[in-house]
Amino acid sequence: MAHLLGAEALHLEFPTKVVFDSVTLGINEGDRIGIVGRNGDGKSSLLAMLAGVLEPDSGRVTVRGGVRIGVLTQQDELDDDDTVSNAVVGERPEYEWAGDARIRDVIAGLLRGIEWNARIGDLSGGQRRRVALAHLLSGDHDVMFLDEPTNHLDVEAIAWLAEHLKRRWPANSGGLLIVTHDRWFLDEVANYTWEVHDRIVEPFEGGYAAYILQRVERDRQAATVEAKRQNLARKELAWLRRGAPARTSKPKFRIDAANELIADVPEIRNKTELASLSVSRLGKDVVDLIDAGVSFGDKTVLRDIEWRLAPGERTGILGVNGAGKSTLLGLISGTTKPTAGSVKRGKTVQVRTLTQRMDELDPHLNDPVRVVISGLRMTYTFGTGSKATELSPGQLLERMGFSSAQLSTPVKDLSGGQKRRLQLLLILLDQPNVLILDEPTNDLDTDMLAALEDLLDSWPGTLIVVSHDRYFLERVTDQQYAILGQRLRHLPNGVDEYLKLRAAEDRAGSAVPGSGTSSSASASVTTPATPALSGKEAREAEKEMASLERRFQKLRTQAQTARAGLADMDQGDYVALGNKMTEISNIEAEADELEMAWLELAEKLG
Repeated sequence: MAHLLGAEALHLEFPTKVVFDSVTLGINEGDRIGIVGRNGDGKSSLLAMLAGVLEPDSGRVTVRGGVRIGVLTQQDELDDDDTVSNAVVGERPEYEWAGDARIRDVIAGLLRGIEWNARIGDLSGGQRRRVALAHLLSGDHDVMFLDEPTNHLDVEAIAWLAEHLKRRWPANSGGLLIVTHDRWFLDEVANYTWEVHDRIVEPFEGGYAAYILQRVERDRQAATVEAKRQNLARKELAWLRRGAPARTSKPKFRIDAANELIADVPEIRNKTELASLSVSRLGKDVVDLIDAGVSFGDKTVLRDIEWRLAPGERTGILGVNGAGKSTLLGLISGTTKPTAGSVKRGKTVQVRTLTQRMDELDPHLNDPVRVVISGLRMTYTFGTGSKATELSPGQLLERMGFSSAQLSTPVKDLSGGQKRRLQLLLILLDQPNVLILDEPTNDLDTDMLAALEDLLDSWPGTLIVVSHDRYFLERVTDQQYAILGQRLRHLPNGVDEYLKLRAAEDRAGSAVPGSGTSSSASASVTTPATPALSGKEAREAEKEMASLERRFQKLRTQAQTARAGLADMDQGDYVALGNKMTEISNIEAEADELEMAWLELAEKLG
C-alpha cells in the first residue's frame, strides 16, 4: 500500500505537561484509523499536528506530494453571514454540484430539516456542525481528519456517516483519521485503532472490539500496573461477545481467544437480583402512562401513549430531534402534564433526571471556593446483595475518574467532562429509584463511558435513557422504544429496526435538504411502493395483522402483570424469583416474535 503521510519523533510539550515524546507513525492508503484515549491525553493535539494545524516542538510530519488533506476541527469556523448553500458547495453552478451523486448523498444525509438558503447565523449549534461536516465531505480529499464528527448527530445521521465513509475510503484508497468517543461508530468505520496514552500512541489492528481484546491481553500481562482498567475492559469484552448480536456476527477478532479471556467474567448484570431489589424499593407501581397525549396549542406532540414502566426496567428511547423525546421524559418525571389521558405514579417513586444542563452543580459553581469533595457524607453503599460495598467520597470520585489531586479542585475549574461526571454522581447519591439519563455521554471519553456503564450495572432501579450514542444505549438498556408518528413503538430488533422504519418513512415522503424549501436542492418526493398484496390476499393479511396485534398486546399485558407480581414474592427466594423472571422473559420473547410477524405483514401491504 502506498504511503500517504508520516510523522517522525514528534515531541509536544505544554507549560505544565509533556503531551507526546518521540512519537513516530504513518498513514497508508486504505487506512481508516480511529483515535481513542482519555480526555486530556492529546488526541486532538495529535490530529492537529498530523494535519499541519499545530506545529510540534520537535520532529516532523511529511506528506506525499499531491495529497489533498481535509480537516474537521471542534471549532466553529463558519461565517454567520454566509448561507447554507454557499457554505456547502461554494460558487459552483447548480448543474455541476447537483449532478454529483456524492454531493447529493451528503446533502440528503446531513442537511435534512435545514433550509438550503438559510443564514448560517440563524442556525443552532448542531445545525452549524452539520453544515461544516457537509462542506468538508463535499470536497475532494485524499486524507481526511475528523475531530468528533458525530457530535450533534442523531442515530440516523451517524449510521449514514459510517456508511458514507466506508464507501468513500475503501481498501487501497485514501486515508481517514477520526477522533471519536462513539464506540459503535469507531467499530463500524475503523480498520485500525490508535490509543493515545502516557505520551505515546499505541496502534491496534481492527476497530473498537478488536482493540478491546488486544488491550485486555496487554493489561493482563501488566495486571499490577493497570488492574482497574483491565477489569473494566474485560467486562466490556464480555458484553461485546455475549450481549451484542450485531457485533458477534462479525469476525473482527479471534473468537476463541475472546471466549478464553471472559470465561470467568459473570454476566454484566444480575437481572434477578436487581429486579428483586428494584421491586422492594419501588413496589408494584412505577409510572403508568395511559392513553397519554401532549399538545401545545394546535400542535400535537404525543398521542395515545400506553406504557407501564416496570420495576427494574431498562429502556432506551429513540427518535429524531423534535419527535417528542423530552416531552415523554417530562411525562415520566412529572415536569410535563398530559393534555389527554393520564399519568399514574407509585407512591414510593423518586425520579431524578440527568439533564443536558448542569442544575445540580449550580450551588458549587456559584461558590468560588467550593471544591469537588464538598458536602458529601462519610460513606455510601454501592452495589447490591453480597456485592454491596461501602465507599468513601474519595473512592466514589476515583471510580468516576477523579484523581486524588482533583478532589480539592474548585468545581468551577473542572472540564466539561469532569462536571458531567460529578453531576451524575450527585444524582446517584440522592438514591432515586427511577433514573432518567438525557444524553449522558456528552464530553466523556471511552474509558469514562466504560466506568459509567459499570456503575449503572449495579444500580437497582428503573432506567430510561435517551442517547445518540448507540453503543451506550445498547450496552445499558435491555429494550428500546421509538417515537414515530407521535406514538411510542416498541422495537424488538432495537436500533437496526428503528433505522429501517425511519428509512421507510423517508421513502414514503419527505423532501431534503430543507423542510418546505423551494430550492431545486430538494429531492422529489418518493412515491410509496406498490402494495405487494391485493384483493383477497390483502384482506387475509389485514385479518391476520389484527389477530397478531391482539395476541401480542395480550402477552405484553401478561408480562407487565407478572412483573408487578414480583412485589408479592419472597424477595429472599432467588430460585423462585429467577424462575419467575425466566417466565416473564419467555412471554416477552413470544410477544416480540408476534410483533415481528406483524411488521412483516405490514411491509407486504405497503
